[in-house]
Amino acid sequence: MTTKYEQISSSLFVKNRKKFTEKMQPKALAIFNSNDIYPVSSDSTLPFAQHRDIFYLSGVDQEESILLIFPDAYREEHREILFLRETNEHIAIWEGEKLTKEKATEVSGVKTVLWLSDFDRIFYNLINEAESIYLNKNEHYRAVLEVQTREDRFIERVKKEFPLHTILRSNPILQHLRSIKEPEEIELMQKACNITEKGIRRLLSFIKPGVWEYEIEAELIHEFIKNRSKGFAYTPIIASGNNANVLHYIANNMECKDGDLILLDVGAEYANYSSDLTRTFPVNGKFTERQKQIYKAVLDMKNFATSLLVPGGNWYDYHKECGEYYNSLFVEIGLLDKADVQNEDRNWPAYKKYMMHGTSHHMGLDTHDYGILSDKFVENMVFTVEPGIYIPEEKFGVRIEDDVVIQNNGPAFNLMKNIPIEIEEIEELMNS
Repeated sequence: MTTKYEQISSSLFVKNRKKFTEKMQPKALAIFNSNDIYPVSSDSTLPFAQHRDIFYLSGVDQEESILLIFPDAYREEHREILFLRETNEHIAIWEGEKLTKEKATEVSGVKTVLWLSDFDRIFYNLINEAESIYLNKNEHYRAVLEVQTREDRFIERVKKEFPLHTILRSNPILQHLRSIKEPEEIELMQKACNITEKGIRRLLSFIKPGVWEYEIEAELIHEFIKNRSKGFAYTPIIASGNNANVLHYIANNMECKDGDLILLDVGAEYANYSSDLTRTFPVNGKFTERQKQIYKAVLDMKNFATSLLVPGGNWYDYHKECGEYYNSLFVEIGLLDKADVQNEDRNWPAYKKYMMHGTSHHMGLDTHDYGILSDKFVENMVFTVEPGIYIPEEKFGVRIEDDVVIQNNGPAFNLMKNIPIEIEEIEELMNS
């Protein structure tokens, strides 16, 4: 298995499996499958992206892998098993290096590694020892489930072949565990953020009137891949002028005009971990007075929201408090009047006219990472902070976003603290 990123210590994955097994019921077995390789047409496929759950628990970044966890198995060698696609000379020539059994143990810390051809025999033996089985379904609150996955097919198979076993859900356990990051994970996310910073600094001297949005995208991908990233953690938004008022604008095909702002919602991945940044820059290197006024308001919103990310709160209460602050700020700068706030619809508060999305989401292996929204904030949860103000009638929008880690003592730690954000620094770097 060849990856661009440096090998992660197996101790992280050993730790993650231990946390998972501690939450399992007695006499239960858990199975995790890799993602499929998705076809495009003819013999072409999309690039393989590993299922984040099997990666979180094993570090294995290869297609057709299966992880089996059975803490109460009678034989010790059956308590953790990795099943891998058997490699051979033909595969090595056409596709390159795949994991050997020895390398898989080194990567994952799992001692028993078998080829996939052994899976059915071992699985049928072990499931007869088990009373229940944990199956893994995508239950993320933002999930769009239109394509059947390898996990889905496996769930169908187990329900059909073992109807008398109790079926348990692994996702609620993982939602909780994955939302609280280990120090090694925060370090990997910091690397992703540092690569993003390099991309942004490259852009500050590159952006000028007449540059096209896709040219900016090309500069970023160059810098990301040069620094051992696979590329963007999510589809990049490079939105100049009025395009910034389309929240998920991804066409990136317009010319950047003198006097416009450009909103960049872009982030590098590193070792499957995400970064998620937004910055808004003046195309010609100088903010107008009106652009400055709105930019400062958004920066104020971001700083206020960040100050609320401390242990004890939760996502729902946090968003309510942010919204109250945005209402009062929007009245202050003249976007709303007091009557708008007094007469607001509780389900769609007044500020939503100019800031219609949430302020924060969990960050990690997924850009919109796992996390149970009613859980209390605790140390080492990582959140984005991304307020914006969108004014279609003035043909511009501003969003500013950083990724922060909740601390037990003091303010949240900003993983993007070195990425230019103040008006003066942005203008200076764009004009130097």
